[in-house]
Amino acid sequence: MARKQGSHGEITGPKVREAALRLFARHGFAAVSMRQIAAEVGVQAGALYLYTADKQTLLFELMRDHLEELLADWRAPEAGPEAQLQDFVRHHIRFHLDRPDLVFIAYMELRNLEPANFAVIEGLRRDYENRLEAVLKAGQAAGVFAVPDTKLATMALIAMLTGVTTWYREGGRLDRAAVEEAYWDMVRKAVAA
Repeated sequence: MARKQGSHGEITGPKVREAALRLFARHGFAAVSMRQIAAEVGVQAGALYLYTADKQTLLFELMRDHLEELLADWRAPEAGPEAQLQDFVRHHIRFHLDRPDLVFIAYMELRNLEPANFAVIEGLRRDYENRLEAVLKAGQAAGVFAVPDTKLATMALIAMLTGVTTWYREGGRLDRAAVEEAYWDMVRKAVAA
């Protein structure tokens, strides 16, 4: 199938991903067809296969790229465990508030990944969780944190922090800085020795 006149691969490829992200977040992966994605982009359905192998690949790449960017974007600062935890909390909130559709897809569409893709995504998620757990373990060893189970605390904290994307709205009662401060205060108190 010929490329639509005036289309450019370096422009159309990202548009395909943006349209898939928007539609998957709005309607769910299973309810979205490749034809809908093509219509959103303004290309023939067959042209999508110039940019992706299939719908599963689109979902997987959106999730993988999101998690790889998250992992690349946060490294524990050269500081004590409490400062590292504060940096993690603030970074997690900022990063995720800028990407609510990706966050929604990364959690709600796991069930639609093929087993091999699921294993890759779970591995990336585990890498991120391990970073937080390492901070909590270091804080326990230093006597500044007291949690009964660092793995359980890790999962609870990530769930709490990620949940901000479900209710936060720009221009609402609290700005981002106030949300970061409130969440840091709650996390600090939850793990304090």
